[in-house]
Amino acid sequence: MRSAAEHLAQVLALVREPEFEAVPLGEALGRVLADDVRAAGAIPPFDNSAMDGYAVRGADVATASEAAPVGLAVIGESAAGHPFAGSVAPGAAVRIMTGAPVPAGADAVIPQERVAATATSVLVDAPAPLGAHIRRAGEDAAPGDLVVPAGAVLRPRHLAAAASSGVSQVLVTRRPRVAFLVTGDELVAPGGALGPGQIFESNATYLAAALEALGAEVVPLGTVGDRGADVLAAVRGASADLVVTTGGASVGDHDPVKEGLAPAGVDFRNVAIQPGKPQGLGRVDGIPVVCLPGNPVAVAVCVELFVAPAVRTMLGVPEPAWEPRGALEGWRCPPGREQVMPVVIASEGVRPATSGGSGSHLVARLAAADGLARVRADADEVRAGDIVAVRRFTA
Repeated sequence: MRSAAEHLAQVLALVREPEFEAVPLGEALGRVLADDVRAAGAIPPFDNSAMDGYAVRGADVATASEAAPVGLAVIGESAAGHPFAGSVAPGAAVRIMTGAPVPAGADAVIPQERVAATATSVLVDAPAPLGAHIRRAGEDAAPGDLVVPAGAVLRPRHLAAAASSGVSQVLVTRRPRVAFLVTGDELVAPGGALGPGQIFESNATYLAAALEALGAEVVPLGTVGDRGADVLAAVRGASADLVVTTGGASVGDHDPVKEGLAPAGVDFRNVAIQPGKPQGLGRVDGIPVVCLPGNPVAVAVCVELFVAPAVRTMLGVPEPAWEPRGALEGWRCPPGREQVMPVVIASEGVRPATSGGSGSHLVARLAAADGLARVRADADEVRAGDIVAVRRFTA
């Protein structure tokens, strides 16, 4: 059997390197930035007021006190987008609003609640320190400063910072087109009526959501029955950077994925993990194909271990780390295979998400898990207090 690490290396060798495209900021949410965003100019571009109040010359009010307040003549107003055109002369003040440019000659702002004012004059009863309540030009960023680094997954705060830098579009990695199909004559869409031997189909719902969460452009190929020719036709018709299949990849008499894709160049073999042992990997007409088992928990595990890293590789995103955590209770492991256990993660450690272990069919219990724990292939059990590698779900 191939190890999980060996299988992952083979998966990553199939997929393309990141590709790039420029998109407007309005279309960049969730995309991966491919080039640094730097400030085109100073941010803010001019000295501006942090308060509603009065722009003054500090020297004029240096001796002001409650006993001997200083009166200043109000000679105009500076508002955001409507700066005062003149200069503040000795003995004068300018009414100023938050965000408005500080007029020439002024070197401090006095908040309006600290003065007594009329339309034409203001009475100041305390000194104003140099630079008080003034946001300096370039205080946030100087021209050329790094604002958003390449590799960032763009969130609203990143887009706001880019817009403040004067940027209207950004270079991002192209979202990989990932197609998927599920197989099985026994599958019924959620909400339908189950017949004898049938089950509700969940893998398509999971894959569509997981691939979108990972940043891929999702291409559903639908549910294909138990005919190898239909599987092959669906894969050949896909316009995608990667195709993911579920089910029909084992050694049974009704394994349509293996039947249809093995002659076309996909290699099917066992991987030493539990769940997720039967898998396939290769190219069909140049299209990379990853074939996963059909049981829902195995699909979720294999997406986290193999499909998600492939998507991140095409996006240019680093792989999240697995962290050591202590087991809060013990459980059994399959000998000779690395176990990947859905777990509940707490501050003090981890415990299995279900009493049924890592059974590949326990999909209803999967929602209780926060992530996965990996147990070495040479272990046949985990004891309370043992250290396991843990990572929260990434999809």
